[in-house]
Amino acid sequence: MTDADGRPIVAELGRPETPEETWARKDAARTARRQHQTAFNLVLALIASLGIVLFLVAVVVRPDTSVGDRTVDYQQVASQAKVPGVTLAAPALPKDFTSNRADYKDKTSDGVSVWTVGLITPDKQFISLQQGIDANATWVSNELEQHAATGSRTIAGTKWTVYDRRAEGDDAGNQAYSLVSTFGKNTVVLAGTANDSSFRTVATAVAKQLAG
Repeated sequence: MTDADGRPIVAELGRPETPEETWARKDAARTARRQHQTAFNLVLALIASLGIVLFLVAVVVRPDTSVGDRTVDYQQVASQAKVPGVTLAAPALPKDFTSNRADYKDKTSDGVSVWTVGLITPDKQFISLQQGIDANATWVSNELEQHAATGSRTIAGTKWTVYDRRAEGDDAGNQAYSLVSTFGKNTVVLAGTANDSSFRTVATAVAKQLAG
């Protein structure tokens, strides 16, 4: 429907639009389109950002479980190490014990050469075996994070100093329980999260090798 001049009549107004009303209507339409486009672009940006985060989590920051799961033949590593006059602790353990680490460091920051074996127990707990050669009190204290001994125990005829921190819960970390004993010029520190049975098995085997 148009008026006498041929201009379309707007139903809501019952008359043709004035130039000002036409401009306002078109400006409102342009504004609405811009707002819609902005919202659409925002959604696309959020989706892209989420995709990047998921990619980083799934690929870039995914932990490398191969190191924790690998099995190391610590007895073979010990036999190949060149440490004159020293027997490195590589005790014979039941087959359900495994190792994920075995290395020798000559002269650490404490001036002590250290042989380290990481042991995984049958129930998937951890025991670290560290052998300090010509170790001093500073090295032992540092290995045990300056904590004081809580007692002693004798295992298969060998006396071990006990550092029991199990009551601390998670705060004790991988040193919930520790045993320390000296065999000649070798000081052995056993520390970890394992139960008494596993510690007894490892301590017995170490003493059999180094004191036997």
